[in-house]
Amino acid sequence: MENVRSSSRPALWLMLGIMFIALNLRPSMAAVGPLLTAIRGDIPLSFTLASLLTMLPVMAMGLAMFVGLGVSQRLGEQRTVVLSLLIIGLATVSRLFVDSAAELILSAVLAGIGIALIQALMPVLIKSRFSDNAALCMGLYVTSIMGGAALAASFAPLLMTRTGSWRLGLAGWALLTVPALLFWCAQRAGMPTQPARSSSNRSFFRNPRAWLLAIFFGLGTASYTCVLAWLAPYYVETGWSEQDAGLLLGFLTAMEVLSGLLTPALASRSRDRRWVLGVLLVLIMAGFCGLILSPHHLSLLWPCLLGLGIGGLFPMSLIVSLDHLDDPRRAGSLTAFVQGIGYLIAGLSPLVAGMIRDQFAGFDWAWWTLTAVMALMLLMVWRFNPLHYSRHFD
Repeated sequence: MENVRSSSRPALWLMLGIMFIALNLRPSMAAVGPLLTAIRGDIPLSFTLASLLTMLPVMAMGLAMFVGLGVSQRLGEQRTVVLSLLIIGLATVSRLFVDSAAELILSAVLAGIGIALIQALMPVLIKSRFSDNAALCMGLYVTSIMGGAALAASFAPLLMTRTGSWRLGLAGWALLTVPALLFWCAQRAGMPTQPARSSSNRSFFRNPRAWLLAIFFGLGTASYTCVLAWLAPYYVETGWSEQDAGLLLGFLTAMEVLSGLLTPALASRSRDRRWVLGVLLVLIMAGFCGLILSPHHLSLLWPCLLGLGIGGLFPMSLIVSLDHLDDPRRAGSLTAFVQGIGYLIAGLSPLVAGMIRDQFAGFDWAWWTLTAVMALMLLMVWRFNPLHYSRHFD
């Protein structure tokens, strides 16, 4: 019994370390939307240009995914995480000194690179260290990502109000990297080292199933990035204060956290994830329709539906990718490919929505477009039959 406890303790500390790290992976983006009105009052930004603050880091995440596993194999898991957290922290704290749109966008891109290096590594680490509970641990990891977004969206306006500076409202989230670094460095000595193996995601470029998974992940993440970028400005335009709009976005991300915890646990009862994915997509469609048709009535219901749908869809898209391969390294390479292509797709959604806003003076057509995208994804879901996974990879 004592041996079981001692062997499980390092795994518990590792999972807690992963969760602390994951809290740092969204505040640099999530804090922007609620503060956008204040930022635009100080730095000239059109909605199209402002969309780059979300689009470019997401695109950087996509591109960096293709080198992330290679970096971790050269530096090792420990050093890669430390380097990535330092990049995120420095990029975030640099916003104290930005005076132009270009500097603000550069800080967002640097943060995106640091985020990508961690997100390329984590599925491999989770699949290899928690093979018996990979779905649940992936859910905890993704939930922590969304928890960081919830904190930033909810409290960035309050931080700005208390300090009188939107720059502090953006830069203060660099403090989250401190406990993550301390926790990671303190517990890493007890982690077993994994043998390095060559791993490449190039082999997936000619695989139709890998592309289907990547497109599915990208379209689903497009709804997340678009809501993250534009939900708060959408409500500010309708008369809400920045703080109330930020709290609404925080409520949505809290629903994402709840769904990210519950959905993988429920889905783990069966290897067939299609019914879960279908329900999540219907929830997202209902949320977007509510935003368009009745934004001021039942105003908490629509973000609730969106949060429950998006919060479950993000981890489930990665879990379905991991399900396709049993070998942790190959599964990790597949998820790196899926995220790399997927984030390049998802990064376009804030830009397209910003262009739609500038063209039509409103976000309704952006929400309608995302509703149609979710309907298309419903058709894609039924191709994820686990009985046929082995056919798609040699």
